[in-house]
Amino acid sequence: MLTLANILTDGLAYGMVLFIIAVGLSVTLGLMRFVNLSHGAFAMVGGYCTALLVREQGVSFWLALPVGVLAAGVLGALLEALVLRHLYRRSDLDQVLFTIGLTFALIASTNALVGPQVQLIPLPPLLAQSVDLGFRTLPAQRLFVIAMGLAVALAAAWVVARTRFGVWLRAAVDKPDAAAALGIPIRRVQCLSFAVGAGLAGLGGVLGAELMPLEPYYALKYLVLVLVVVAVGGMGRIGGSLAAAVVLGTVETASKYLASQWGSLFFFVVMGLLLAWRPNGLLKR
Repeated sequence: MLTLANILTDGLAYGMVLFIIAVGLSVTLGLMRFVNLSHGAFAMVGGYCTALLVREQGVSFWLALPVGVLAAGVLGALLEALVLRHLYRRSDLDQVLFTIGLTFALIASTNALVGPQVQLIPLPPLLAQSVDLGFRTLPAQRLFVIAMGLAVALAAAWVVARTRFGVWLRAAVDKPDAAAALGIPIRRVQCLSFAVGAGLAGLGGVLGAELMPLEPYYALKYLVLVLVVVAVGGMGRIGGSLAAAVVLGTVETASKYLASQWGSLFFFVVMGLLLAWRPNGLLKR
């Protein structure tokens, strides 16, 4: 029972990291219809900025965290405004080729500017301390990750379903000409949506640095995991992405506890089974 409780706790924390990174990509793919394979690079940018500010400049973690998220969001907004917006009406292949090329360019730039070593993010005392849960002692940072994941899920679902911006976003995707005729600022909605998705990826890169170490190939190394979460959860389905991330994160954690020699085999086996059972997403009706 103790092992099961450890697996569930660590799996939930790992799943929340995957969800925070994946939710922006889910919106980009499902609502904006844009295949963005550079999404992992935004998570890397947020993590690197926070790590360098805290470790090299002595900035407080609580200040460096929003700066890292903002840096990823601003980079996403600039790329969308200057380059990516021209690819919206191009083929999926064009979008894949450009964004994967952009990922390689960011990897090479990171390696040249910072070096190949893993970037550690020193935690503040509040997150570095341990919390006694009765059955185990857990770092407070894991609980913070779980809480942030739930907060992101609730906020994202509320914005998309209940706010005027969410209505604008869906209208701009489904009927862009009619939306423009009604005065909806389509370009502003697209740019802001992309920036928020990039910022959330940056947040996941910071919060998950302990579980998914930051290094130059981070953007490619974990891209597959994020794409799997989006595919299993259903594109544009925030609740589905959350469910998929928690299930797959728990499976990956369990395999590391019980069968580490098999690597991520069980993660992809479960992915295949879930897609065969619910090809349109876990919560798709």
